[in-house]
Amino acid sequence: MGFTSSRPGLTPEEAVDRLERDHAAACRALRDALARYATSGVVPTSDERASFRYPELRVDWQPSEAVPFTRRAWAKFQVPGIYATTVTQPGFFRSYLLEQLRPLVAEFGAHIDVRSSDQEIPYPFVTEAGDEFVHGKLSVAELARHFPTPLLANVGDEIADGLWQFETGRPRPLALFDAVRVDFSLRRLTHYTGTDWRTIQPWILFTNYQRYVDQFVDWSLSELRRPDSPYAELVLPGGSSIRRGADAQSSIAAAAATPWHRYQMPAYNLLRADTAGGITLINIGVGPSNAKTATDHLAVLRPHCWLMIGHCGGLRQSQTIGDYVLAHGYLRRDRILDDQVPLEVPVPALAEVQVALQEAAAHVTGERGE
Repeated sequence: MGFTSSRPGLTPEEAVDRLERDHAAACRALRDALARYATSGVVPTSDERASFRYPELRVDWQPSEAVPFTRRAWAKFQVPGIYATTVTQPGFFRSYLLEQLRPLVAEFGAHIDVRSSDQEIPYPFVTEAGDEFVHGKLSVAELARHFPTPLLANVGDEIADGLWQFETGRPRPLALFDAVRVDFSLRRLTHYTGTDWRTIQPWILFTNYQRYVDQFVDWSLSELRRPDSPYAELVLPGGSSIRRGADAQSSIAAAAATPWHRYQMPAYNLLRADTAGGITLINIGVGPSNAKTATDHLAVLRPHCWLMIGHCGGLRQSQTIGDYVLAHGYLRRDRILDDQVPLEVPVPALAEVQVALQEAAAHVTGERGE
């Protein structure tokens, strides 16, 4: 359908396989060069440095027939052309990438290609905590002279914020975030939350009250003790975890001993045994700036949903202590989003989520709200 090429395009599965292979090779080349420099002082050549690059995913759509109709808000085209993005951690994002690419090929007849990009992988994004070239005698300034480093000027949200400008001959963006932006946020998430970013789950709760953290931990431990629970492990700030089958008293002690106070936004990640997607609770602290920082970084993980939970004062005479209050609007008086979203544009809650929460509250309490 709609595309003619001198060579066949990749299937979505082949494309993701190649992304994984090329990304792994680039990271391995960069790590090997870092290790060699740490032991012998040999700097990478220009040819070697050319291998320290993210893979690029390209999708070309040139329709020659009627454009398929879909109600999806994702995995569809608005205009013909070439779309591209750099990709990091394709193994972790494999399911997400396939979910996006398969409809583009099956329904639109898009042509997929993978190639090396011009975007270098900053060396901190391939290092791990125990690497000698991180904790050895080498200084950051010394490494920066010979290896690619993160540049905040190259880490932006112009696509997500609607500021990206089309230029003739330049591919359109295929994703909201490129590889450097994703890697930057993944490292920030580990720093802020005290947990490996890979353990953060797609259903996310935010709070700024320790009482809700305590309740979540207690509920998580009860789930790990329940025989038919789908949950298998609770990952705590600092990296320790409590697994199904652990002794009740030792589990409580481990949860109480977690060094959550060392982290700006400590996270508690409840993982499912079937890896279908568990729950993360993050204590983001007080203030809309913290909330924006957290969501800016979590967005690269493409979570299913996030909710802020807390408590409020009485808003009307009919309310009493203990009532469940479901917010449905954002007053914008904090001015945090003024530069990204004009004041005349409302920021409503998602109707589907609102209805689901209302029905869940009715199911649990047996009552109906106003």
